[in-house]
Amino acid sequence: MRLLNACHRQPVDVTPIWLMRQAGRYMAEYRALREKYTILEIIKTPDLAVEVTMQPINAFDLDAAIIFADILPPLEGMGLRLTFEKGEGPVIHNPLRTPADIDALRQPNPRESLAFTLQAITLTRQELGGRIPLIGFSGAPFTLACYAIEGGSSRNYILVKRFMYEQPVAWHKLMEKLSALVGEYLFAQAESGAQVLQLFDSWVGNLSPFDYQEFVLPYSRQAIARAKESGVPVIHFGASAAAMLPLLKAAGGDVIGLDWRIEPQHARQILGNDVALQGNLDPVTLFAPIPILKQRAAIIMEQMAGAPGFIFNLGHGILPQTPVEHVAALVDFVHQTSNNIQS
Repeated sequence: MRLLNACHRQPVDVTPIWLMRQAGRYMAEYRALREKYTILEIIKTPDLAVEVTMQPINAFDLDAAIIFADILPPLEGMGLRLTFEKGEGPVIHNPLRTPADIDALRQPNPRESLAFTLQAITLTRQELGGRIPLIGFSGAPFTLACYAIEGGSSRNYILVKRFMYEQPVAWHKLMEKLSALVGEYLFAQAESGAQVLQLFDSWVGNLSPFDYQEFVLPYSRQAIARAKESGVPVIHFGASAAAMLPLLKAAGGDVIGLDWRIEPQHARQILGNDVALQGNLDPVTLFAPIPILKQRAAIIMEQMAGAPGFIFNLGHGILPQTPVEHVAALVDFVHQTSNNIQS
């Protein structure tokens, strides 16, 4: 499978492509399901999660499926109450604000608290029938901590950063608990059939490199190390983190995911050739006319031509209202262009 070969920096026939959030709101099939079920109902009903996971696979010539799930359900097993509110997104109704809150957190076994996603992974592997690999994923310890403390999305992360600075002992205790949960969850996904694992650190770009190194890096490293004990490759993605790519690499991962804020060839110069790269088209480019979309994709392809391990992806997830025909055009263009470059 070309995606697995790229993860291991081995030769591929054409550049593999998959897209973060490739299953979801931009597809009419998903929106039809959402008229009947909430997002948590879909995630927690394995047959529905499989159906959504397979929707883009049935529509496009993608090189991997990624299980339909969300980064926040692991927090429920720790005792946090999660809902998704219309127009507001995820909300944690009992956010962590004191050291006592950290002490009260449960340390669940993800094989029990997240059994629905693990079952969905097993069922999806059966549905795929070996055609393409299946990716499992988790939110990184820091990003989960942000949601748990802020109670939802944030612009300035004041509560999180203040907690780090004012309560360092409690912060490190929280991150120990989260890194243990995330690492075990990723390992369990591989046990259930995931062939690649991705760690999403969606909010890490809001830290300074110094704070990342002191408060975050050791815990991402612990989670990735446990995931890698499964024997499957790990992709490490940090959004808005171009300024600390060497630190992300130090935390671990066979593949480093890039957002669109850095030229891929510059990232290669920074990171060297001993890790594969994934990325990094701006998701908004999918709204551009198809000739412009292809032009921008070609720039990335040309910069990565001959690179030892490259996976084409977006620099973050597909946005709602993205034209489906543009997704199809991008997937086909990447395959055709990389074939032309290699030939």
